[in-house]
Amino acid sequence: MDHIASSIESQARKLPPLARLELVDAILSSLDEPNQEIDRLWSQEAEERLAAYRRGEMKAIPLAEVLAKYRTP
Repeated sequence: MDHIASSIESQARKLPPLARLELVDAILSSLDEPNQEIDRLWSQEAEERLAAYRRGEMKAIPLAEVLAKYRTP
């Protein structure tokens, strides 16, 4: 972490819990802003995967199997 980020973190830790929560929410929200390049790349990836599936190069995985993989014991 650079000097500026360290300084901001130090100042943020001095805020009351609710103010810190609001700050975190604002920072996380800023990461959710639309990015046309990322959207384009994901769209291209999805199209390529669908085409590969239709050509028989990829198989579908049942949703239950996918979800089971990420469930914690």
